[in-house]
Amino acid sequence: MEKYKLIAPCHFGLEAVLKREIQELGYPITLVEDGRVTFEGDAAAICRANVFLRTPERILLKVGGFHAESFEDLFQGTKAIPWEQYIPKDGRFWVAKATGIKSKLFSPRDIQAVMKKAMVDRLGSVYGLNHFPENGADYPIRVTIMKDEVAVCMDTTGDSLHKRGYRLLTAKAPIAENLAAALIMLTPWKADRPLVDPFCGSGTIPIEAAMMAAHIAPGMNRDFLAESWGNLIPRKAWYEAVDEANDLIDDQVQTDIQGYDIDGEIIRAARENARNAGVDHLIHFQQRPVSELRHPKKYGFVITNPPYGERLEDKEALPALYRQIGEAFRGLDCWSEYVITSYEDAERYIGRKADRNRKIYNGMIRTYYYQFMGPKPSFRSHTGVSVESDGNQAVPEKKNVIAKKKRSSGERAGRRQAETLRNQVKRKNP
Repeated sequence: MEKYKLIAPCHFGLEAVLKREIQELGYPITLVEDGRVTFEGDAAAICRANVFLRTPERILLKVGGFHAESFEDLFQGTKAIPWEQYIPKDGRFWVAKATGIKSKLFSPRDIQAVMKKAMVDRLGSVYGLNHFPENGADYPIRVTIMKDEVAVCMDTTGDSLHKRGYRLLTAKAPIAENLAAALIMLTPWKADRPLVDPFCGSGTIPIEAAMMAAHIAPGMNRDFLAESWGNLIPRKAWYEAVDEANDLIDDQVQTDIQGYDIDGEIIRAARENARNAGVDHLIHFQQRPVSELRHPKKYGFVITNPPYGERLEDKEALPALYRQIGEAFRGLDCWSEYVITSYEDAERYIGRKADRNRKIYNGMIRTYYYQFMGPKPSFRSHTGVSVESDGNQAVPEKKNVIAKKKRSSGERAGRRQAETLRNQVKRKNP
């Protein structure tokens, strides 16, 4: 099967997390840059990456690259790409997004117009068409020009991968699902350890943790734009990716995941979102202020996204709030705490200097992920693995995460039948 270059954009500062995810999925990394990781894979890799990866924004199929310092260079370079290998006669194609950074070409509108004309010229000559019906599948193009080097990609995802499909109700400033997943993956938390988010909002961090604990793939209950690309990706490859995801689910896993928020309406929204994700039985949500954060167990984790005070009127309340965070954390026995915030005095009012600090861009906001590491546990987990306080684990044998939790053939057949019925309903009610 043909190999493709695939690009996965992500939040700046999370490239290492995404790289590890892709490697665990079984694909070789070819390049890691600011905000993106490039890897190689076949058509099945496009499906599996969309279904399984938790931290990227989308999966892009790279179709060409060239140097361009003028619009003529851009036109000729775009026309030289073998578009007929990717876009059929009836395909609907357009340049959905164009970005020029440190380049002579920087106007998105002009870049989009020139590239569309070049694509029409190329495909018109190949297919012998003067007019394209464009009534088939969508093939949106995304182009980035960095220091006059052009990267041309097709978007296989559609709506961003952070849209898992479960979060129908949100808080005022929700954290994106893929960022929440990455924050958890930057910690040594495992399903057999307690986890509390005292500012859970609409429940994103607890829900993402529960999905990880139950091995629920983030993209298994949504659609992807490239599902209609029958000329490039066999429909069977999508079914196989979803079947694989179904086989891995362990929704009977025992967890201690809790989410608190001072707003009762938001807690109700969090419960509804958890039900949509199929993990409501794995999470305990409660209306509770951070000052009442308590837990009887040792060696747990606080992972949270407290208020940043982006509005001037909110900043005055931050010192008292972060003091409460510090006081509550000191009342927990041997816990670790992970806090993402843009508040520059967070460490000062929490009352402790973070053991580690990671800069992450949450949208256009520069934030810091403060990591307060707990002491080394003095127990062995139910898996027999000694857990270290710095996040390293002495694993007896490393297994690919996608090779776990195989179910019986009867269960798999039942899930496939349910999936088939679901798709039949979709076709009848588009």
